[in-house]
Amino acid sequence: MNREKLTEATRSQMPERRWRHVQGVVDTAVELAERFGGDRDKAWLAALLHDYTKAWPTDRMEKIIREQRLPAELLDHDKELWHAHVGAWVVRQEHGIDDEEVLDAIRYHTSGRENMTLLDKIVCLADYMEPGRDFPGVDRIRELAARSLEEALVAGFDSTIRLLTERRKVIFPLTFLARNDLIRDLEKNQSIGTE
Repeated sequence: MNREKLTEATRSQMPERRWRHVQGVVDTAVELAERFGGDRDKAWLAALLHDYTKAWPTDRMEKIIREQRLPAELLDHDKELWHAHVGAWVVRQEHGIDDEEVLDAIRYHTSGRENMTLLDKIVCLADYMEPGRDFPGVDRIRELAARSLEEALVAGFDSTIRLLTERRKVIFPLTFLARNDLIRDLEKNQSIGTE
């Protein structure tokens, strides 16, 4: 894989503002990988590609979801979720990315999932807290990320759920499952630490 060509191909898919966000996610993901013992190269790759199809028209993404038999339930939820699954499929097809761990990190960076891998957590959290993000609670997420991916992700999912609830939006079930799974892991680790 030629990093330069892949970077240019990714940049060509989006407007400049989105590209700045992607660069922030890449830098943050690599930093988190270093902090928490993740694979820097995989973090770089998944972060670079996480929003590959974000700027694509929704009808183009919908066509791929239907034709490639991606999870049909996506169509019943916010279109903001579509680019993650579509992007994972597209980068496999167009760029030969076949590392399932990287593809899953792209696929679940917006919703999370149960049993998130270290790479899933890194990319999802980097997307929440990259330096260009500015929303209520992001500074708290950054503070938590200094010591715990899981605590920071729970705060991120709580923020998303709160925002979607306030806007009377339907919430994708995987987000609840991811949050609950992280809380169970944190509680289990706390009880082990007190034994």
